[in-house]
Amino acid sequence: MLGAAGTAVASAISGVAIPDAFAQRRENVTEVPMEDLMKPVEGLPDVSIGPQDSKVVIVEYASLTCGHCSRFHRDVFPELKKTYIDTGKVRFIMREFPLDNLAAAAAMLARCAGDGKTYPMLDLLFEKQADWAFASGNPVPKLFDIAKQAGFTQESFEKCLTDQKLLDQVNAQRTRGSEQFGVSATPTFFVNGKKLAGGPTMEAFRTAIDPLLGDDKK
Repeated sequence: MLGAAGTAVASAISGVAIPDAFAQRRENVTEVPMEDLMKPVEGLPDVSIGPQDSKVVIVEYASLTCGHCSRFHRDVFPELKKTYIDTGKVRFIMREFPLDNLAAAAAMLARCAGDGKTYPMLDLLFEKQADWAFASGNPVPKLFDIAKQAGFTQESFEKCLTDQKLLDQVNAQRTRGSEQFGVSATPTFFVNGKKLAGGPTMEAFRTAIDPLLGDDKK
């Protein structure tokens, strides 16, 4: 049981300040320079899967409480990974764009999971999204149950969710996505700097990726 410490964490989550990133959002952005897109937020390095030197880079802005994001990672991402990432054709980066306090907390936990565990933690959070993001009552014990499956202890869980510096970095990621790259909804994808047209389907990704690969798509 989390007890009094859990109450402190719950207070921290409820008190998370999500800035109004849309206040100065760039409008009608369809493409951004790769040089700008690939610069990580200071102190928050990108966590990616796939070769660093891939011809194609996909950047996703996602919120862990977003149902559409969860469906993408459940229904589309496995095939995208098998076809393009595991074959060395694409590098995939997921960036935080929390739409609410709980999403920010979950994003922090994924970061705190440690080297090599961030993406498995993200997968777990999306897979179990209904259990912690949309359940009634206090979400903290439910989120802790998920975190324990990724190796968190009560101490490491509480330490992560009360890390103000990490929260500031996650918020900075969201603000930059909106103000510099025009992100206004989740999930939003950029393929070599071009915003993905249409919904995040395999057909849409093939249409965007294959011309960039040329002969390497085989």
